Amino acid sequence: MHNDISEKIELLKRGTVEVYSEKDLTERLLDAHKNSKQLRVKLGMDPTSPDIHLGHTVVLRKLRQFQDMGHKAVLIIGDYTARIGDPTGQNSTRPVLSGADIDANAKTYFEQAGKILDTDPAKLEVRPNSEWLSKLGLVDIIKLCSSMTVAQMLERDTFELRYKKGVPIGIHEFLYPLMQGYDSVMVQADVELGGTDQTFNNLVGRDLQKASGQKPQIVMTMPILVGLDGVEKMSKSKNNYIGVTDSANDMFGKVMSISDEMMENYYTLLTNVPTAEIATLVDQDQTHPKQAKVALAKNIISQFYDDHAANAAEAEFEKIFSKKQLPTDIPTANISAEEISASKLIVAAGLAATGGEAKRLVKQGAFTIDSEKITDPNAQITPANDMVLKVGKRKFAKLIVS
Repeated sequence: MHNDISEKIELLKRGTVEVYSEKDLTERLLDAHKNSKQLRVKLGMDPTSPDIHLGHTVVLRKLRQFQDMGHKAVLIIGDYTARIGDPTGQNSTRPVLSGADIDANAKTYFEQAGKILDTDPAKLEVRPNSEWLSKLGLVDIIKLCSSMTVAQMLERDTFELRYKKGVPIGIHEFLYPLMQGYDSVMVQADVELGGTDQTFNNLVGRDLQKASGQKPQIVMTMPILVGLDGVEKMSKSKNNYIGVTDSANDMFGKVMSISDEMMENYYTLLTNVPTAEIATLVDQDQTHPKQAKVALAKNIISQFYDDHAANAAEAEFEKIFSKKQLPTDIPTANISAEEISASKLIVAAGLAATGGEAKRLVKQGAFTIDSEKITDPNAQITPANDMVLKVGKRKFAKLIVS
């Protein structure tokens, strides 16, 4: 049994940054095995945007590992905490979303998280934290606040930095880690998962559980996935992300765009490929980087689609990038026959969100019409049926003139 637990510990530790503590996790797993019970493994997600990207799946995949070992995932949808906004990683207060936006995002979060998690009710419990937080009265909140000091709160790096710079910190922001920690008390979490930016909040949960007479949860932190640019964390707002609802072709192209140096990190955090095999794949003396990257892209696509989609995406990528052919299915764009500037044409075809972005793309030489590069944003174009526009390496549109 001890050998079995040791193997599970090694699997669970893969890709983690810290485990508070490994000894406690071992004891908790042994006790669960001995008494045939499930550990309650918590992950909180605030529905602050409607889409989940691969950065979110790093912790979701770790949660799935616990499920596969027979434990229960407790997914907390932070519909109430999202009304405050976690200041994690922020140098200013995050804007508060409307209730309607939060509810809509929460629905898509669950649907998309279901692509990674086992949704069997025996393995998954989904709880909105409004279930208990909305019932707290002023006396309850004051009592909760009394469990921590201002000095303890200022130990949090983001608060400390803002305080030293004289950047305002709202009193309500101090409530966020307390509310997240209270979630752990209410669901009686044995383990809580989170990114490294959640370490402070997760440890507050341990403190509140102790104060409530519960055994403090084990905290496991995961690294923040770097985005496609290799610099910033993966984020939709930074346009350096791979969404879990992206098409197989888009996923493939995006993975192929990452640097060779990023592959080991992506393999470790986003796949189940054994560590020894990863070492071979990222060693350029043993595996060509393109071959390793193709294998990575297909692995990721297979998780959200299937092997057939992964193979088709590889074939489509080769057709477009290696053989310089047009995609099999090019999106169409309806447009009038009136003469239009190059930058406005790009926006009208849905290949750029704004005129400013379109002008920048044209000036960078990223825009072609029927394979002819256009470098003047103000160049006048007369649209024609079946005219093919291309922006960057992966965006295409075929015009239909009306």
